[in-house]
Amino acid sequence: MTTQIQTGSESLRLRMQSMLTKRLGPIAFACACTLSGPAIGQVTKPSREMPVQNDRIQITDEHADAAQRGLDWLAEHQNKDGSWTADVGYKLNHGYRATAKGKGHVGVTSLAGMAYLAGGHFPGRGPYAKNVESCLDFVLSCVSDDGYITHSGTRMYSHAFATLFLAEIYGMTHREDVRAHLQRAIDFIVKSQNAEGGWRYVPLDKGSDMSIVVCQVLALRAARNIGIRVPKGTIDRAIDYVAASAVTNETSKDPRGRRYSGNLGTFHYQKEDLARTTFPLTAAGVTALHGLGVYSSELIDHGIDFLQSQLDHFNSLYGSRGHYYFWYGHYYGVQAMYTVGGHAWLTYFRGLREYLLDQQRADGSWPNRDGPGPAFSTAVACLILEIPYGYLPIFQR
Repeated sequence: MTTQIQTGSESLRLRMQSMLTKRLGPIAFACACTLSGPAIGQVTKPSREMPVQNDRIQITDEHADAAQRGLDWLAEHQNKDGSWTADVGYKLNHGYRATAKGKGHVGVTSLAGMAYLAGGHFPGRGPYAKNVESCLDFVLSCVSDDGYITHSGTRMYSHAFATLFLAEIYGMTHREDVRAHLQRAIDFIVKSQNAEGGWRYVPLDKGSDMSIVVCQVLALRAARNIGIRVPKGTIDRAIDYVAASAVTNETSKDPRGRRYSGNLGTFHYQKEDLARTTFPLTAAGVTALHGLGVYSSELIDHGIDFLQSQLDHFNSLYGSRGHYYFWYGHYYGVQAMYTVGGHAWLTYFRGLREYLLDQQRADGSWPNRDGPGPAFSTAVACLILEIPYGYLPIFQR
């Protein structure tokens, strides 16, 4: 039964929390994602003789070759310490300002590690086992005593990606040293949540940002799925923040009182920044709701409609140059569509796959002219292509 959710009232919070309690019980969302993939080491890549299918998505030879070539490129460019080199920095308007160039980037390294996991390569198993193991060693070396995962000035984005990587690794290996570091990293996310219920670029910032909130939410979800402590109150406050950031009217007003239309289903960058909604932020909002255990609501339905209507326009603006908007927009967009499934998922993925195959470079990498660099874009492209494989728990329905 579809649950109808209306924002802008106290009933929203109560109904969403009630839905979570009834649906998922006291562990909040531990059953939101099940470990239904293959056993560790059972499969290292999709079989060409028996193509992998998911919602009728068939893994073609071109698809599998593109993902394989991307992983090969990552392996060739991994540093001796297990990291991948990328520019540490942050977005500045529509550009990217690097604060540390050519450093081992813990966030990009974690995304690259997840690309191997999503391709069926695990510690101790498969041709990329050593790549994953050295990647894990680097990420563990970046965990501070207080649980903050940072290196060369990386911030909360990278902390969340690294925490998510550790959660997926722990779910596969049950290594106690990984569990200890993971619990500290999760505790750090919990104590860094602000009064709004969200998170920002740096720990304990009073402001919030949807693109950072979704990162923390997915890390919390993955950890909770494999038995790591996550307080229910943290989840409740995050639900409130995400729901309050959604546009629920055809016509809205910006902070100066100016009216604008056509944004139904989008999610704001910040709750107080009511005029700013984009494809990536909407993808983040829908994925965050899924990560929080909300699967059926008007917010999700309208968000999916918006993503479908803006897909071609978004690709034309940011795709050819590999802008970081393109990569993080589709990193969350493909997760949002996959969870919804059906025709929306099929249409979205097939179109995006064709685009990615066309944009892949001869050496196996993908472009990222505005952002951390090709290790980032190549890791994300591989993750997108590997979602139908169904190996990584966070990417399963």
